[in-house]
Amino acid sequence: MSYAYYPGCSAKGTGRSYEESLRAVFGALGSGLDELEDWNCCGASGYPAVDMAKAVALSARNLALAEGAQPGLAPVDVIAPCAGCYRALLKTERALADGGPVAARVSGALGAAGLRYEGRARPRHPLDVLVNDIGLDRIAEAAVQPLRGLRVACYYGCLLVRPYATFDDRRAPTSMERLLAAAGAEPIDWPLRTRCCGGSCYCGGPLIGALPDATLRLSHRLLADAKRRGAEAIATVCPLCQFNLEAFQGQMARKFDEPGNLTVGFFTQLLGTALGLDERALGVQRMLHWQLPEAAGAEGGAHV
Repeated sequence: MSYAYYPGCSAKGTGRSYEESLRAVFGALGSGLDELEDWNCCGASGYPAVDMAKAVALSARNLALAEGAQPGLAPVDVIAPCAGCYRALLKTERALADGGPVAARVSGALGAAGLRYEGRARPRHPLDVLVNDIGLDRIAEAAVQPLRGLRVACYYGCLLVRPYATFDDRRAPTSMERLLAAAGAEPIDWPLRTRCCGGSCYCGGPLIGALPDATLRLSHRLLADAKRRGAEAIATVCPLCQFNLEAFQGQMARKFDEPGNLTVGFFTQLLGTALGLDERALGVQRMLHWQLPEAAGAEGGAHV
């Protein structure tokens, strides 16, 4: 089966390894990703605070493009890997379904661009598709190099299941734990799995933004607690969360006098490792720190 695919801006930049591993995993499991032609930014990174209607119009254009690429009456599943993009598309779907002035304004803007939104496009996250469409049994069968008890902290962040819990519980999600357990990992019990990483506390970066200290403290709390509970890696679903938790471990170590060096990767990279996929296909070479126990997945599994 093939899905419409909306990558979003991060997947082409700091989250490039997320897109690479996502495509590799879906390909290995027999599912295709058809990238939308001429897609645009979803508007999630601050635009709603400026003009909500324009922010909705940005995401609505992407949903309309997905429907235009698959004419007919059937629903169109649109995969959005970034948690921010996924929420923006869901928010737009709800806003347009509710009608009102924003929906009317957006409909007029789409019409001026020769587009039309019919309500068939359904935003979906790849975690949802892997667990509920492809299925855990298929994942377990395909895991030729299982993660063999790798203790992993599954980090959803604050956007994926809130406020729209479309496929999991908004307070205690379990989809990622079940997926990685099917791949042989041992997910830890981690109450902080939906806490914010600090990404909403800055504009420009944790070191130069509005609240750099708050950002570092929030990210450090997650890393420290995951390590305290015995995690050997953190699996993420969001490019911004992954960037925050991996890229600034050195600064956190100096500020809080506590060593870092915890592997923080995308859940698709860990799943791809269990599927026996090549590390370069999973974008592992782009990681700042990647080290898994030798028993977990591919032999050697180290990149620093």
